[in-house]
This record gives sequence, C-alpha cells and structure tokens, in this order.
Amino acid sequence: MNIRLDGPQKLFLFTFGAGLIILIFFFSPYIVDGASMNPTLNNREIIFINKVADYTDTLKRGDIVVLYNEKTKEKYVKRLIGLPGEKIEMIKDQLYVNGNVVHEPYLHSLIEYANQTDSRLTGDFGPIKVPKNHYFVMGDNRLFSLDSRNGLGFIHKSNIWGTSELVIYPFKSMRITN
Repeated sequence: MNIRLDGPQKLFLFTFGAGLIILIFFFSPYIVDGASMNPTLNNREIIFINKVADYTDTLKRGDIVVLYNEKTKEKYVKRLIGLPGEKIEMIKDQLYVNGNVVHEPYLHSLIEYANQTDSRLTGDFGPIKVPKNHYFVMGDNRLFSLDSRNGLGFIHKSNIWGTSELVIYPFKSMRITN
C-alpha cells in the first residue's frame, strides 16, 4: 500500500511534528497545587514552563521555577531567592543578598497586609550560604509556604525543571509570570 502525501498534508505533518518536539523538549504545562505562590499564582492555575532555562544555566533571582524535591518526591512551584555561592539573610521582611538590600516588588501587597495586621510576612533567618550548584527558594505567600526555609532545603540545579513563563488557564487570567 502506497500512501502519497500532497503539499498541504506534508505541511500539516511537519508542523504537527515540530510542535510536538517543541512541546516535549522546550515547554510543558504544569498545574499549580496550593496557595504558596499567592497572589502571583493561584491554586489550580495552569502555567507553561520553559525547560530551556534548565539546559542553558540562565536562571536568575526572582524567576518562578518548577522544581522536584527528592526528599518529598513531589514537584513544587517556588521563586528563586538565593543563587549558588550567595549569602542570604532576612531581617524584618527585608531580603539581603551578600549584605545588599534586594527589593521584592511581587510581595508589595502581602507586606502591606502584614504591616496592617502588625505582623511579619517572613520570619528572620540567616545569614545562610547557598552551596555550589544549589538554589534557595521561597513561595511568595511566605506564611503558608513549604520552601528552603522549612523543609525543602537547598535545591540542586538538576532538580529545577524549568521557569514559569505564563498562566495559560483559566483563560480570563492569562498573563506573563516572569
């Protein structure tokens, strides 16, 4: 049996195949589970992660990443706070990296709320030195986040699956995340 494909059929198969390869190797959907990244990401939102960052070492502070934790055998969505070799410290809701103040604009509304209720968003810690080839991560909803401070520990770079690029569902909430 000979199957002959004409121009449009070849184009369709090529486009479908190329799209499948891009989806498998470069991008992937992920469902946010829990409230640890509120208000930046909400429970049950679907995000698109860029797996290329995992191969190119382009991770930077503030990136939202999907990671795998070997202790819990689960995946998490968190924000990169400390990079390999850095000294990080939190004092009165202010992040310091290597002794320098780091602004976290994504926390503005949460810090305002904490101030109104006479509480703190993030407990003081550190200084902590991030080991080579590891990262320190925290959820944006610091009061309700399992992260490097309280259970996940430092995350090895091989356990970072990719960076969040955009929310793709629900459609009315579609937005860029990084």
